[in-house]
Amino acid sequence: MEDAVGPVLRMCDDLELVIRAIQEDNPPESLEVVDRGAYVRVQRPGLLRVTRASLQRHLGADFEMSQLESMVAAFAGRIRTSSDEVVWYLQTAGSSPPEGAMP
Repeated sequence: MEDAVGPVLRMCDDLELVIRAIQEDNPPESLEVVDRGAYVRVQRPGLLRVTRASLQRHLGADFEMSQLESMVAAFAGRIRTSSDEVVWYLQTAGSSPPEGAMP
């Protein structure tokens, strides 16, 4: 996939639920989930977002964004985190980050 951004997720009990939350927050036609056995890469071109609201719908109301950190082994692109969402985005030389992706 060209210009892919997104997380590389460690295998864990909640992996499928995290993937469902990411799928909920992104257009399904552009999202790719690649299972590598020891990890799963979730990616799409340019921008990928996951919100606290979708994570809490799938993982429970007590899920905190900081818990996502321990599940992410690596990522492609740049990242912006807040208490409400995590955004991975592509920024090339001379381009501006997508709206809402400024740190």
